[in-house]
Amino acid sequence: MSSNPLTHALRLARETLPPTHPAGRPFVAGGLAATLVLRRLSRPLAILAGLATLATAAFFREPKRVPPVRSGLAIAAADGLVSLIEEAVPPSELGLPAEPRMRVSVFLSIFDVHVQRAPATGLVERVAYRPGKFLSADLDKASDDNERNSVLLRTESGHELVVVQIAGLVARRILCQVADGEKVLAGDTYGLIRFGSRVDIYLPPGSEVLVRKGQRTIGGETPLGALPERGA
Repeated sequence: MSSNPLTHALRLARETLPPTHPAGRPFVAGGLAATLVLRRLSRPLAILAGLATLATAAFFREPKRVPPVRSGLAIAAADGLVSLIEEAVPPSELGLPAEPRMRVSVFLSIFDVHVQRAPATGLVERVAYRPGKFLSADLDKASDDNERNSVLLRTESGHELVVVQIAGLVARRILCQVADGEKVLAGDTYGLIRFGSRVDIYLPPGSEVLVRKGQRTIGGETPLGALPERGA
């Protein structure tokens, strides 16, 4: 017996359209309410409100991602463009030794998915927020000067990974949903930055970088680096 066409259509819609991150649902609901009210007052305004609501839903989208099966990888924490690959000292507020590590920076435009995902399975050892400026996130000094939230993650193999959410020129809100002592799985959503931003990942010494500058990444799926063998 064939399934109900409406039920089938709804199932296809759920599978095709990405869900909305919880932080964005109040904004989408408000936009829908405004659109319904404006329908009674002005059709052109209602259309504009509807388009704005769709854009808001698109910004807060949280598509399903499937991390690589291979172990020993640091995967991308965000969708975007690899803007910098260089050695740098991790954020001082994490209390790590002031020794340079390879840093991979991914710049997010307003059109990219803006949720952040855990780069590996492991234990969150420390979360540290630091206020700062709101320079354009594609500038080199944005990592040092801009508002940021840093997470120190200890992987299952014992490696230290640092992932940093950095506010941008338009971004004014960093949301981090993990705390010290919490376990995360590779590819799990752990945070969100509103409107244009950047995410840095600091790899442990001895790691092999697997991306190039100018390459696009898919958060939760693209391998950024191969972690060194334990004891190497």
